[in-house]
Amino acid sequence: MTADLLVLLIVVVTALAFDFTNGFHDTANAMATSIATGALRPRVAVAVSAVLNLVGAFLSVAVAATVAKGIVRLDAVQGEALLIIVFAGLVGGILWNLLTWLFGLPSSSSHALFGGLIGATIAALGWGGVIWAQGADGVLTKIVLPAVLAPIVAALVSAIGTWGVYRITGKADPDKVNEGFRWGQIGSASLVSLAHGTNDAQKTMGVIFLALVAYGTLTETDEMPVWVMAACAVAIAAGTYLGGWRIIRTLGKGLVEIDSPQGLAAESSSAAIILTSAHFGLPLSTTQTATGSILGTGLGKGVGVRWSVMGRMTVAWLLTLPLAGVAGAVCWAIAQVIGGLPGVLLVFALLIALSSVMYLRSRRDPVDTGNVNEWPGDTPDSGTEVAKGTAPVVEDGEHGGTTGSPAPETTDHSAQV
Repeated sequence: MTADLLVLLIVVVTALAFDFTNGFHDTANAMATSIATGALRPRVAVAVSAVLNLVGAFLSVAVAATVAKGIVRLDAVQGEALLIIVFAGLVGGILWNLLTWLFGLPSSSSHALFGGLIGATIAALGWGGVIWAQGADGVLTKIVLPAVLAPIVAALVSAIGTWGVYRITGKADPDKVNEGFRWGQIGSASLVSLAHGTNDAQKTMGVIFLALVAYGTLTETDEMPVWVMAACAVAIAAGTYLGGWRIIRTLGKGLVEIDSPQGLAAESSSAAIILTSAHFGLPLSTTQTATGSILGTGLGKGVGVRWSVMGRMTVAWLLTLPLAGVAGAVCWAIAQVIGGLPGVLLVFALLIALSSVMYLRSRRDPVDTGNVNEWPGDTPDSGTEVAKGTAPVVEDGEHGGTTGSPAPETTDHSAQV
């Protein structure tokens, strides 16, 4: 086995590791509201999401093409130099994903990946090595602009939908309304999971495609290999099933107290926007879209929003691209100074070490199926009435209990799965 082939294998393994972190980091986008309202039990929710992420990964490759050909100027670099850029970008993305997961912040896995790749490319080739704008393509058009618009559009659509739902059902029996919308949430949350697989798994496909082009196995005009699609689909599905409980708690209970009609509105809004972006090849941040939708439900119903939590999320969003970029640039510099395969191995060892430190730190304050629906000691900042009628189902876990603010109770669990 040659050194170049070993570097390629390390890059592919690292890409699949990123895909895995993307899965558990973004499970909340689809399932946080369904878990919070009790429409789905936590373990059932992540299992359903995992299966649909797996299926969704095979539906399109438009986003993969954007990632593979729309960030790095392939005519300016090739071979091992391009492999190291891709590898450093992936490491930067993984480290940012794990750090934000540790703090329960639903930041964008997509922007972590793009930031890492952009930072490594700038470090290696200078500013000219990045495709900033090229007609309708480029980082500014396909990444930055959707990042700004997605949460705003999602919040607006979700707010209008929520307002309309409560106008229509305002005189109906609240118990029957919640029961019906819980069943509806199963469908809408499933659609978000399918959309997430269609959008996010493709980003890793694009990175692996880029690595294969660098190694010489493929050319820019080749089709996406089926094995790449299958490997990325399995990796993101496995990560999804693991369940990013820390982020699920933040989105499901930390931002807005959600009931079933709100959950359906949020999930429907997210699914529509994510699927539309995938169709046009826009590598959208599903996290920002889902968060905007959840925020919109609170505004649409007029219930309390925890603006302090929203503020922390916004800071994380603003820092994701630049800090993941710094991490990618530093990783490239370390690999470049050492050189060749030894440099790649050293950065890979640092990735394992830092990942282990963050995992061990997370075990001091674990979040799992037993406490995912408990938000510790906080109430909505606005002081307005919290949404009523939700019925979270909490599975027994090693950290079960009733610490934090208890959820409203109802005896009607007929729509829970």
